[in-house]
Amino acid sequence: MKNKPINSQPEMDAIIRKCQVCSISMVDREGKPYVIPMNYGYKDHTFFFHGSPKGKKAEVLKHNPYACILFSTDHQLRYVNEEVACSWSMRYRSVIAYGKAEFVEDMKEKVDCLNIIMSNYSDRSFEYNDPAVREVMVFKVQVEKMEGRSYGY
Repeated sequence: MKNKPINSQPEMDAIIRKCQVCSISMVDREGKPYVIPMNYGYKDHTFFFHGSPKGKKAEVLKHNPYACILFSTDHQLRYVNEEVACSWSMRYRSVIAYGKAEFVEDMKEKVDCLNIIMSNYSDRSFEYNDPAVREVMVFKVQVEKMEGRSYGY
């Protein structure tokens, strides 16, 4: 069984929305890969993230803003013959998105981004105090390229 490309944007969007966490990868100053799991928001072909303005993630993205974002879901172990290791495989659906991180500094836009992130996890509306918004790093990644794959579905 081969993996199959997913070319339908609605199908890729459904995979993205099904995931609670994504993995975002970047390249540090030494040219080494760096990947971390993150919560996210998604709207209008753009991903939204937040975190501490200090630390490796912020440092890496400020030096090199290009990012690759992975969403993977519907994992299911399967095999043709339980006794034959090479017949074992994992069913999955995944989406990989590529883009460039852009830091959000405007207070109102930060709140809008935080609301998009929170809407991925709750139907509630939230209030944010100014110090919290001022101190959080918010960035967005506009999708430049997106590709989906599935195996076993």
